[in-house]
Amino acid sequence: MAMKQISELSVFRAFRSRNYLLYFFGRAITQFGTWMQRTAVVWVIYSITHSAFLTGVTYFAEQFPAFLFSFAGGVVADRYDRIKVIKITQVASMIQAVSLAILVYTGHTVIWEILTLSVILGIINAFDVPARQSLVHLVVTDQSDLPNAVSLTTATASLALLLGPALAGLILSTWSASVCFLVNAASFGGVIVSLLLMKLPPYQQKRSGKNVLSEFSEGFVYIRKTPELRDVILMLAIASLLVQPYNTVLPVFAKVVFHGGASTFGYITSCVGVGALLGTIFLASRKPEAHLRRILLISTIAMGVGLICFALIKNFPVAMLFVVLAGFGGMTQYTTCNILVQSESEPHMRGRAIGILLMAIFGMLPLGSLLVGRVSQIVGAPATVLGQGVISIVVALVFAQFLSRKTRTV
Repeated sequence: MAMKQISELSVFRAFRSRNYLLYFFGRAITQFGTWMQRTAVVWVIYSITHSAFLTGVTYFAEQFPAFLFSFAGGVVADRYDRIKVIKITQVASMIQAVSLAILVYTGHTVIWEILTLSVILGIINAFDVPARQSLVHLVVTDQSDLPNAVSLTTATASLALLLGPALAGLILSTWSASVCFLVNAASFGGVIVSLLLMKLPPYQQKRSGKNVLSEFSEGFVYIRKTPELRDVILMLAIASLLVQPYNTVLPVFAKVVFHGGASTFGYITSCVGVGALLGTIFLASRKPEAHLRRILLISTIAMGVGLICFALIKNFPVAMLFVVLAGFGGMTQYTTCNILVQSESEPHMRGRAIGILLMAIFGMLPLGSLLVGRVSQIVGAPATVLGQGVISIVVALVFAQFLSRKTRTV
Protein backbone atom coordinates (compact mmCIF):
# COMPACT_ATOMS: atom_id res chain seq x y z
CA MET A 1 0.00 0.00 0.00
CA ALA A 2 2.81 2.40 0.90
CA MET A 3 4.62 1.71 -2.39
CA LYS A 4 1.36 2.26 -4.30
CA GLN A 5 0.85 5.63 -2.61
CA ILE A 6 4.43 6.64 -3.36
CA SER A 7 4.21 5.60 -7.00
CA GLU A 8 1.07 7.68 -7.45
CA LEU A 9 2.99 10.84 -6.56
CA SER A 10 3.94 12.63 -9.76
CA VAL A 11 7.62 12.74 -8.83
CA PHE A 12 7.75 8.93 -8.45
CA ARG A 13 5.20 7.79 -11.01
CA ALA A 14 7.76 5.74 -12.99
CA PHE A 15 8.10 3.47 -9.94
CA ARG A 16 4.82 1.87 -10.99
CA SER A 17 6.98 -0.27 -13.29
CA ARG A 18 8.60 -3.09 -11.27
CA ASN A 19 11.46 -3.48 -13.73
CA TYR A 20 12.23 0.22 -13.59
CA LEU A 21 12.20 0.14 -9.78
CA LEU A 22 14.87 -2.59 -9.87
CA TYR A 23 16.81 -0.66 -12.51
CA PHE A 24 16.67 2.51 -10.40
CA PHE A 25 18.02 1.00 -7.19
CA GLY A 26 20.69 -1.04 -8.96
CA ARG A 27 21.92 2.05 -10.76
CA ALA A 28 21.79 4.15 -7.57
CA ILE A 29 24.12 1.74 -5.76
CA THR A 30 26.73 1.67 -8.50
CA GLN A 31 26.60 5.44 -9.09
CA PHE A 32 27.36 5.97 -5.42
CA GLY A 33 30.54 3.92 -5.74
CA THR A 34 31.46 5.57 -9.03
CA TRP A 35 31.52 9.06 -7.51
CA MET A 36 33.58 7.81 -4.58
CA GLN A 37 36.15 6.44 -7.01
CA ARG A 38 36.21 9.58 -9.18
CA THR A 39 36.73 11.78 -6.14
CA ALA A 40 39.52 9.54 -4.83
CA VAL A 41 41.33 9.35 -8.18
CA VAL A 42 41.31 13.13 -8.64
CA TRP A 43 42.53 13.72 -5.10
CA VAL A 44 45.32 11.13 -5.42
CA ILE A 45 46.56 12.73 -8.63
CA TYR A 46 46.40 16.26 -7.24
CA SER A 47 48.05 15.23 -3.95
CA ILE A 48 50.98 13.72 -5.84
CA THR A 49 51.45 16.42 -8.48
CA HIS A 50 49.79 19.60 -7.07
CA SER A 51 48.98 20.35 -10.71
CA ALA A 52 45.58 21.51 -11.94
CA PHE A 53 46.68 20.60 -15.46
CA LEU A 54 47.31 16.96 -14.52
CA THR A 55 43.93 16.95 -12.77
CA GLY A 56 42.50 17.93 -16.14
CA VAL A 57 44.52 15.13 -17.76
CA THR A 58 42.90 12.69 -15.31
CA TYR A 59 39.42 13.70 -16.46
CA PHE A 60 40.63 13.56 -20.06
CA ALA A 61 41.99 10.02 -19.64
CA GLU A 62 38.59 8.68 -18.57
CA GLN A 63 36.30 10.74 -20.77
CA PHE A 64 38.05 11.01 -24.13
CA PRO A 65 38.14 7.23 -24.81
CA ALA A 66 34.40 7.24 -24.13
CA PHE A 67 34.13 9.85 -26.90
CA LEU A 68 36.18 7.76 -29.33
CA PHE A 69 34.11 4.61 -28.80
CA SER A 70 30.66 6.06 -28.13
CA PHE A 71 29.71 5.62 -31.79
CA ALA A 72 30.35 1.88 -31.45
CA GLY A 73 28.54 1.82 -28.11
CA GLY A 74 25.44 3.40 -29.65
CA VAL A 75 25.37 0.86 -32.49
CA VAL A 76 25.89 -2.04 -30.06
CA ALA A 77 22.97 -0.76 -27.94
CA ASP A 78 20.71 -0.80 -31.02
CA ARG A 79 21.97 -4.10 -32.41
CA TYR A 80 22.53 -6.43 -29.42
CA ASP A 81 20.87 -7.49 -26.16
CA ARG A 82 21.33 -4.51 -23.85
CA ILE A 83 21.00 -6.67 -20.73
CA LYS A 84 23.99 -8.81 -21.74
CA VAL A 85 25.99 -5.73 -22.74
CA ILE A 86 25.42 -4.14 -19.31
CA LYS A 87 26.36 -7.34 -17.47
CA ILE A 88 29.66 -7.47 -19.36
CA THR A 89 30.46 -3.80 -18.70
CA GLN A 90 29.67 -4.13 -14.98
CA VAL A 91 32.04 -7.06 -14.57
CA ALA A 92 34.74 -5.20 -16.52
CA SER A 93 34.24 -2.10 -14.36
CA MET A 94 34.54 -4.21 -11.22
CA ILE A 95 37.88 -5.61 -12.41
CA GLN A 96 39.11 -2.09 -13.19
CA ALA A 97 38.20 -0.82 -9.70
CA VAL A 98 39.89 -3.78 -7.97
CA SER A 99 43.02 -3.21 -10.06
CA LEU A 100 43.08 0.44 -9.02
CA ALA A 101 42.67 -0.53 -5.36
CA ILE A 102 45.58 -2.99 -5.54
CA LEU A 103 47.75 -0.42 -7.30
CA VAL A 104 47.22 2.23 -4.62
CA TYR A 105 47.25 -0.16 -1.65
CA THR A 106 50.63 -1.56 -2.64
CA GLY A 107 52.04 1.94 -2.95
CA HIS A 108 52.51 1.87 -6.74
CA THR A 109 50.83 5.23 -7.25
CA VAL A 110 52.54 5.90 -10.56
CA ILE A 111 50.67 8.51 -12.55
CA TRP A 112 50.78 6.72 -15.89
CA GLU A 113 49.37 3.52 -14.37
CA ILE A 114 46.42 5.36 -12.82
CA LEU A 115 45.79 7.18 -16.10
CA THR A 116 45.94 3.89 -18.02
CA LEU A 117 43.25 2.40 -15.80
CA SER A 118 41.19 5.57 -16.30
CA VAL A 119 41.47 5.08 -20.07
CA ILE A 120 40.23 1.50 -19.69
CA LEU A 121 37.25 2.71 -17.66
CA GLY A 122 36.45 5.28 -20.34
CA ILE A 123 36.33 2.56 -23.01
CA ILE A 124 34.04 0.45 -20.82
CA ASN A 125 31.72 3.42 -20.24
CA ALA A 126 31.47 4.03 -24.00
CA PHE A 127 29.55 0.74 -24.29
CA ASP A 128 27.88 0.80 -20.87
CA VAL A 129 26.18 4.21 -20.90
CA PRO A 130 24.29 3.96 -24.25
CA ALA A 131 23.03 0.48 -23.32
CA ARG A 132 21.96 1.59 -19.83
CA GLN A 133 20.22 4.75 -20.97
CA SER A 134 18.37 3.12 -23.86
CA LEU A 135 17.33 0.27 -21.51
CA VAL A 136 15.02 2.72 -19.70
CA HIS A 137 12.50 2.39 -22.55
CA LEU A 138 12.33 -1.38 -22.02
CA VAL A 139 11.84 -1.28 -18.25
CA VAL A 140 9.12 1.41 -18.18
CA THR A 141 5.69 -0.14 -18.67
CA ASP A 142 3.81 3.08 -19.45
CA GLN A 143 5.76 5.13 -22.00
CA SER A 144 4.06 8.31 -20.76
CA ASP A 145 6.21 7.85 -17.64
CA LEU A 146 9.42 7.95 -19.71
CA PRO A 147 10.40 11.61 -19.04
CA ASN A 148 9.82 11.02 -15.32
CA ALA A 149 11.93 7.84 -15.50
CA VAL A 150 14.78 9.66 -17.23
CA SER A 151 14.68 12.39 -14.57
CA LEU A 152 14.66 9.87 -11.72
CA THR A 153 17.49 7.94 -13.37
CA THR A 154 19.56 11.09 -13.50
CA ALA A 155 18.61 11.76 -9.89
CA THR A 156 20.52 8.63 -8.90
CA ALA A 157 23.69 10.22 -10.27
CA SER A 158 22.84 13.47 -8.49
CA LEU A 159 22.30 11.72 -5.17
CA ALA A 160 25.57 9.85 -5.66
CA LEU A 161 27.29 13.13 -6.49
CA LEU A 162 25.92 14.51 -3.22
CA LEU A 163 26.86 11.62 -0.93
CA GLY A 164 29.71 9.86 -2.73
CA PRO A 165 32.35 12.63 -2.58
CA ALA A 166 31.52 13.46 1.04
CA LEU A 167 32.02 9.86 2.12
CA ALA A 168 35.09 9.61 -0.12
CA GLY A 169 36.56 12.65 1.64
CA LEU A 170 35.95 11.00 5.01
CA ILE A 171 37.51 7.71 3.87
CA LEU A 172 40.49 9.50 2.32
CA SER A 173 41.11 11.33 5.59
CA THR A 174 40.64 8.23 7.79
CA TRP A 175 41.95 5.35 5.66
CA SER A 176 43.09 5.51 2.04
CA ALA A 177 41.92 5.81 -1.55
CA SER A 178 42.10 2.03 -2.00
CA VAL A 179 39.05 1.64 0.29
CA CYS A 180 37.05 3.94 -2.01
CA PHE A 181 38.02 1.79 -4.99
CA LEU A 182 37.00 -1.44 -3.25
CA VAL A 183 33.61 0.02 -2.29
CA ASN A 184 33.11 0.98 -5.93
CA ALA A 185 34.05 -2.54 -7.08
CA ALA A 186 31.44 -4.03 -4.73
CA SER A 187 28.77 -1.58 -5.93
CA PHE A 188 28.70 -3.04 -9.45
CA GLY A 189 27.12 -6.14 -7.97
CA GLY A 190 23.97 -4.07 -7.36
CA VAL A 191 23.37 -3.61 -11.08
CA ILE A 192 23.97 -7.28 -11.84
CA VAL A 193 21.50 -8.37 -9.15
CA SER A 194 18.85 -5.91 -10.36
CA LEU A 195 19.20 -7.21 -13.93
CA LEU A 196 18.82 -10.82 -12.79
CA LEU A 197 15.59 -9.95 -10.95
CA MET A 198 13.96 -8.18 -13.92
CA LYS A 199 11.22 -9.89 -15.93
CA LEU A 200 11.60 -8.85 -19.56
CA PRO A 201 10.43 -10.40 -22.83
CA PRO A 202 13.01 -12.66 -24.51
CA TYR A 203 15.48 -10.71 -26.61
CA GLN A 204 14.95 -10.95 -30.35
CA GLN A 205 18.11 -10.72 -32.42
CA LYS A 206 18.05 -7.80 -34.86
CA ARG A 207 19.33 -8.62 -38.32
CA SER A 208 21.39 -6.02 -40.13
CA GLY A 209 23.51 -6.37 -43.22
CA LYS A 210 25.22 -3.04 -42.56
CA ASN A 211 28.53 -2.54 -40.81
CA VAL A 212 29.02 -0.45 -37.68
CA LEU A 213 30.27 2.66 -39.50
CA SER A 214 27.34 2.63 -41.94
CA GLU A 215 24.81 2.38 -39.12
CA PHE A 216 26.49 5.13 -37.15
CA SER A 217 26.67 7.44 -40.18
CA GLU A 218 22.91 6.98 -40.51
CA GLY A 219 22.64 8.28 -36.97
CA PHE A 220 24.63 11.41 -37.83
CA VAL A 221 22.47 12.05 -40.91
CA TYR A 222 19.35 11.60 -38.78
CA ILE A 223 20.57 14.11 -36.17
CA ARG A 224 21.61 16.61 -38.84
CA LYS A 225 18.15 16.47 -40.43
CA THR A 226 16.36 16.77 -37.08
CA PRO A 227 16.85 20.37 -35.82
CA GLU A 228 15.07 19.69 -32.52
CA LEU A 229 17.80 17.22 -31.60
CA ARG A 230 20.71 18.82 -33.45
CA ASP A 231 20.51 22.19 -31.70
CA VAL A 232 20.09 20.65 -28.26
CA ILE A 233 23.17 18.47 -28.75
CA LEU A 234 25.16 21.41 -30.16
CA MET A 235 24.38 23.59 -27.15
CA LEU A 236 25.33 20.84 -24.71
CA ALA A 237 28.56 20.24 -26.62
CA ILE A 238 29.58 23.90 -26.26
CA ALA A 239 28.72 23.93 -22.56
CA SER A 240 30.60 20.66 -22.05
CA LEU A 241 33.73 22.14 -23.62
CA LEU A 242 33.79 25.58 -21.97
CA VAL A 243 31.61 25.51 -18.84
CA GLN A 244 30.92 22.08 -17.36
CA PRO A 245 34.62 21.23 -16.72
CA TYR A 246 34.73 23.70 -13.81
CA ASN A 247 35.12 20.65 -11.55
CA THR A 248 38.69 20.37 -12.86
CA VAL A 249 39.80 23.20 -10.58
CA LEU A 250 37.72 22.33 -7.51
CA PRO A 251 40.73 20.67 -5.82
CA VAL A 252 42.58 23.97 -6.23
CA PHE A 253 39.72 25.85 -4.55
CA ALA A 254 39.74 23.31 -1.70
CA LYS A 255 43.48 23.49 -1.04
CA VAL A 256 44.58 26.95 -2.16
CA VAL A 257 41.55 29.25 -2.00
CA PHE A 258 39.86 27.80 1.10
CA HIS A 259 43.04 26.36 2.71
CA GLY A 260 41.50 22.92 3.29
CA GLY A 261 42.21 19.28 2.50
CA ALA A 262 40.50 16.16 1.18
CA SER A 263 37.40 16.71 3.35
CA THR A 264 37.03 20.28 2.03
CA PHE A 265 37.21 18.96 -1.53
CA GLY A 266 34.54 16.41 -0.62
CA TYR A 267 32.29 19.14 0.83
CA ILE A 268 32.58 21.29 -2.31
CA THR A 269 31.83 18.36 -4.60
CA SER A 270 28.93 17.32 -2.39
CA CYS A 271 27.47 20.84 -2.63
CA VAL A 272 27.55 20.43 -6.39
CA GLY A 273 25.66 17.20 -5.75
CA VAL A 274 23.06 18.98 -3.61
CA GLY A 275 22.30 21.32 -6.48
CA ALA A 276 22.29 18.45 -8.97
CA LEU A 277 19.85 16.50 -6.82
CA LEU A 278 17.54 19.51 -6.50
CA GLY A 279 17.67 19.91 -10.27
CA THR A 280 16.67 16.33 -10.99
CA ILE A 281 13.88 16.42 -8.39
CA PHE A 282 12.62 19.61 -10.01
CA LEU A 283 12.56 17.94 -13.44
CA ALA A 284 11.03 14.72 -12.14
CA SER A 285 8.13 16.64 -10.57
CA ARG A 286 7.52 18.95 -13.52
CA LYS A 287 4.13 19.01 -15.20
CA PRO A 288 3.88 17.20 -18.57
CA GLU A 289 3.05 20.47 -20.34
CA ALA A 290 6.19 22.22 -19.05
CA HIS A 291 8.32 23.84 -21.76
CA LEU A 292 11.57 21.88 -21.56
CA ARG A 293 13.57 24.17 -23.83
CA ARG A 294 12.74 27.18 -21.68
CA ILE A 295 13.90 25.18 -18.64
CA LEU A 296 17.14 24.49 -20.53
CA LEU A 297 17.65 28.21 -21.09
CA ILE A 298 17.04 29.14 -17.45
CA SER A 299 19.26 26.35 -16.12
CA THR A 300 22.17 27.47 -18.30
CA ILE A 301 21.86 31.02 -16.96
CA ALA A 302 21.62 29.68 -13.38
CA MET A 303 24.83 27.72 -13.84
CA GLY A 304 26.60 30.84 -15.08
CA VAL A 305 25.42 32.98 -12.16
CA GLY A 306 26.43 30.28 -9.69
CA LEU A 307 29.95 30.00 -11.12
CA ILE A 308 30.51 33.76 -11.22
CA CYS A 309 29.51 34.19 -7.57
CA PHE A 310 31.48 31.12 -6.47
CA ALA A 311 34.60 32.54 -8.11
CA LEU A 312 34.24 35.94 -6.43
CA ILE A 313 33.18 34.99 -2.89
CA LYS A 314 35.90 33.93 -0.42
CA ASN A 315 33.60 33.09 2.50
CA PHE A 316 33.32 29.30 2.41
CA PRO A 317 29.70 28.79 3.61
CA VAL A 318 28.38 31.53 1.33
CA ALA A 319 30.42 30.26 -1.62
CA MET A 320 28.88 26.80 -1.12
CA LEU A 321 25.42 28.25 -1.68
CA PHE A 322 26.45 29.30 -5.17
CA VAL A 323 28.15 25.95 -5.79
CA VAL A 324 24.71 24.46 -5.14
CA LEU A 325 23.24 26.85 -7.74
CA ALA A 326 25.92 25.87 -10.27
CA GLY A 327 25.23 22.19 -9.62
CA PHE A 328 21.51 22.78 -10.03
CA GLY A 329 22.00 24.54 -13.37
CA GLY A 330 24.52 22.04 -14.71
CA MET A 331 22.54 18.92 -13.91
CA THR A 332 19.24 20.45 -15.05
CA GLN A 333 20.90 21.38 -18.34
CA TYR A 334 22.27 17.88 -18.89
CA THR A 335 19.10 16.08 -17.81
CA THR A 336 16.86 18.26 -19.95
CA CYS A 337 19.00 17.59 -23.02
CA ASN A 338 18.90 13.87 -22.20
CA ILE A 339 15.10 13.87 -21.88
CA LEU A 340 14.71 15.76 -25.16
CA VAL A 341 16.98 13.37 -27.09
CA GLN A 342 15.45 10.21 -25.63
CA SER A 343 11.86 11.41 -25.99
CA GLU A 344 12.07 12.95 -29.47
CA SER A 345 14.29 10.40 -31.25
CA GLU A 346 12.79 7.57 -33.27
CA PRO A 347 12.89 4.16 -31.52
CA HIS A 348 15.14 2.52 -34.13
CA MET A 349 17.56 5.46 -33.89
CA ARG A 350 17.45 5.97 -30.12
CA GLY A 351 20.66 4.11 -29.27
CA ARG A 352 22.61 5.98 -31.92
CA ALA A 353 21.08 9.34 -30.94
CA ILE A 354 22.12 8.72 -27.34
CA GLY A 355 25.56 7.65 -28.56
CA ILE A 356 25.97 10.95 -30.44
CA LEU A 357 24.77 12.88 -27.38
CA LEU A 358 27.39 11.07 -25.31
CA MET A 359 30.03 11.83 -27.92
CA ALA A 360 29.17 15.52 -27.55
CA ILE A 361 29.67 15.20 -23.79
CA PHE A 362 32.60 12.80 -23.62
CA GLY A 363 34.32 14.48 -26.54
CA MET A 364 34.07 18.02 -25.22
CA LEU A 365 34.41 17.46 -21.44
CA PRO A 366 37.93 15.97 -21.57
CA LEU A 367 39.14 18.61 -23.99
CA GLY A 368 37.55 21.24 -21.77
CA SER A 369 39.25 19.73 -18.71
CA LEU A 370 42.64 20.09 -20.39
CA LEU A 371 41.82 23.63 -21.46
CA VAL A 372 40.50 24.68 -18.04
CA GLY A 373 43.44 23.06 -16.25
CA ARG A 374 45.91 24.88 -18.47
CA VAL A 375 44.14 28.26 -18.27
CA SER A 376 43.89 28.03 -14.48
CA GLN A 377 47.66 27.60 -14.24
CA ILE A 378 48.07 30.87 -16.13
CA VAL A 379 45.34 33.11 -14.68
CA GLY A 380 44.39 31.22 -11.52
CA ALA A 381 41.39 29.07 -10.58
CA PRO A 382 39.04 31.92 -9.51
CA ALA A 383 39.54 33.87 -12.74
CA THR A 384 39.02 30.70 -14.78
CA VAL A 385 35.72 29.85 -13.11
CA LEU A 386 34.61 33.47 -13.41
CA GLY A 387 35.20 33.29 -17.16
CA GLN A 388 33.29 30.01 -17.38
CA GLY A 389 30.31 31.60 -15.68
CA VAL A 390 30.31 34.47 -18.16
CA ILE A 391 30.55 32.02 -21.08
CA SER A 392 27.56 30.05 -19.75
CA ILE A 393 25.38 33.16 -19.79
CA VAL A 394 26.61 34.07 -23.29
CA VAL A 395 25.76 30.56 -24.57
CA ALA A 396 22.26 30.91 -23.10
CA LEU A 397 21.76 34.26 -24.82
CA VAL A 398 23.03 32.92 -28.17
CA PHE A 399 20.59 29.99 -28.05
CA ALA A 400 17.77 32.01 -26.45
CA GLN A 401 15.71 32.37 -29.62
CA PHE A 402 15.76 28.64 -30.29
CA LEU A 403 15.17 27.65 -26.68
CA SER A 404 12.28 30.07 -26.25
CA ARG A 405 10.53 28.71 -29.32
CA LYS A 406 7.88 26.20 -28.28
CA THR A 407 7.91 22.97 -30.22
CA ARG A 408 6.03 19.86 -29.27
CA THR A 409 5.49 19.01 -25.62
CA VAL A 410 7.65 16.25 -24.20
